[in-house]
Amino acid sequence: MSEKRELRAEPGADTGALRVNAVSATEVFGPDAPLALDCGVSLSPFTIAYQTYGKLNADKSNVVLICHALTLDQHVASRHPLTGKPGGWWPMMVGPGLPIDTDRYFVICQNVVGGCMGTTGPKDIDPKTGEPYGLSFPVITIGDMVRAQAMLLDRLGIKDIFCVIGGSMGGMQVLQWTAAYPGRVFSAIPIATAARHSAQNIAFHEVGRQAIMADPDWKSGAYLNDGTNPAKGLAVARMAAHITYLSEAALHRKFGRNLQNREKVTYGFDADFQIESYLRHQGMSFVDRFDANSYLYITRAMDYFDLAADYGGVLANAFQETKTRFCVVSFTSDWLFPTSDNRQIVHALNAAAANVSFVEIDTDKGHDAFLLDEPEMFATLKGFIASAAERRGLGR
Repeated sequence: MSEKRELRAEPGADTGALRVNAVSATEVFGPDAPLALDCGVSLSPFTIAYQTYGKLNADKSNVVLICHALTLDQHVASRHPLTGKPGGWWPMMVGPGLPIDTDRYFVICQNVVGGCMGTTGPKDIDPKTGEPYGLSFPVITIGDMVRAQAMLLDRLGIKDIFCVIGGSMGGMQVLQWTAAYPGRVFSAIPIATAARHSAQNIAFHEVGRQAIMADPDWKSGAYLNDGTNPAKGLAVARMAAHITYLSEAALHRKFGRNLQNREKVTYGFDADFQIESYLRHQGMSFVDRFDANSYLYITRAMDYFDLAADYGGVLANAFQETKTRFCVVSFTSDWLFPTSDNRQIVHALNAAAANVSFVEIDTDKGHDAFLLDEPEMFATLKGFIASAAERRGLGR
């Protein structure tokens, strides 16, 4: 069972992403199509919410699958229904004439399983109890997210993917796709990611989870039943995580030690500094669009990701005999997923004799650089995608 709704571009839009029309859709998988999870149970029924851009060609060979990061969603190039922000979260990458050209490719972006923007997650109703799942929702993995995406593509009659692309957690999904479904992926672009989550990153996630669970309004995960919301805990989790998305150089350039709307410090605990005010704003705006339990589940999925562990502890084994063309991208100032993590992926691909190119972008914008204005990244990806399209035989 499916539902689709076209979202028209707004008049006067001035970026490629805003000029493209999005189709917002959901697909329901009933008891006859359960999602087998890595934790040993099945999820059924479940819904996948997704958006598409562009037109599917006759032989369904022009599909670009975009995998979103932890706190993002399927609104990659359309106005967000909760925040009202136009253009989505990748406005400079997706649209007519942009690296992911919607005049040429059929773009799909799905909200991951465990999410909170239409795909089944802990805030949704458990049909067995008639109440929100809360912590009774099964623990999910990156593998589960990709397995659900593959089920949707099967439902849509799409066998092969021309290109799968994503940054951060999206990059993990890209790697999982190429390992689990090597025959279905022609080209892959993992950006600012890693083949397994580091101890440091697990530690940052645990701080965020503990902040949420320490909020009295969390109610042991049953806050929706009580009509509460652990907004303070979720905001702190977001603040801590957001620091990791930036770099010291970017923080200094943007904020330094500048005071916020005052000429001297107050000798108190108000937001004296601009950086404090910025983080508080990031935290409070986040709670308006994200579910706290989803944050717990999705961060846990990232923590559990270790691609080599599924292949005898050798990462190269995950890519044996792959025919996929890879372009791996990292950023010099990304300390969350540093270049060394991305090089490990490249070394494994080289060991598997894969077709791989690698670029390290020189920038001070930190991990979030893949979401920002990085002309070198845009040029690199536009060139790689165009070259792959030529090899694929995709005419203009």
